[in-house]
Amino acid sequence: MIHLNYRDTRPIYIQIVAGFRDRISAGVLGPGEKLPSVRDLASELAINPNTIQRAYRQLEAEGWIVSIPGKGCFVSTQSEIPTREKERLLEEFRKTVQALQRMGVTRQALIELLQKEE
Repeated sequence: MIHLNYRDTRPIYIQIVAGFRDRISAGVLGPGEKLPSVRDLASELAINPNTIQRAYRQLEAEGWIVSIPGKGCFVSTQSEIPTREKERLLEEFRKTVQALQRMGVTRQALIELLQKEE
């Protein structure tokens, strides 16, 4: 389900959050679908359950999932998730473009790259 990269500089819980965001955005996990329990996912990934709990709390705070006491965590049925994810990715893209421009990549080179991806 979620794959961790121990060489990644991001904390483990952030990698878990990103993994679930990607799966939800791609439609792999649909609205209302149940997420693995904290204990099951911690066992599967061989990490501390507190790390999973932290990731789930962040996903819930961002509106990606909802927690139902006694039942578990489920993918949110809110329709604004794709919009919010698009905004997050565009902001990430803006920061990447700025970093590339500081490194000397020209605007024209970026435009050509975008046109090649169409």
